[in-house]
Amino acid sequence: MAFLCACCGTDLGDVPSVWAFSAPDYWGAPGAGDESFLEEELCCIDAPELEERHFFIRGLVEIPVHGFADHLTYNVWVSLSPANFARAVERWDDPERTAEPPYFGWLSNNIPGYPETLQLKTQVHTREPGRRPYVELEPTDHPLAVEQREGIAPHRLVEVAKVCGG
Repeated sequence: MAFLCACCGTDLGDVPSVWAFSAPDYWGAPGAGDESFLEEELCCIDAPELEERHFFIRGLVEIPVHGFADHLTYNVWVSLSPANFARAVERWDDPERTAEPPYFGWLSNNIPGYPETLQLKTQVHTREPGRRPYVELEPTDHPLAVEQREGIAPHRLVEVAKVCGG
């Protein structure tokens, strides 16, 4: 995105506005079982020593940028309960999935530049097939949740790019 900061008039040039995590932060932990998988949109981590499996879905934390139509977007992983994961997979190609109630989940990536974001509470809202779900953070005073609710000034994208590697 090319930006001219509305606050100070500085030409911010082309600043990335989308940041993606290739896997949940828990992926690759020692002891993952044979049932583990990581796909483009879905992930399962089998933990045989604990006799449990953890399920994840990709989604988008979207933060409005004041004065622009585009958002700052974090492409993240969210853990879902086994039942909600099964339901999401069952409705994956169903155009009516947009009517699904949101799924409760836990943010499963630690986003640079914020205090700890792992395990922030979320609601995962499905969208039409072909679009990643919208991840709504619990309305707390965590800076990421505040930015999602209130939006950010365009110059904040430069700060994000510095900590995210852009």
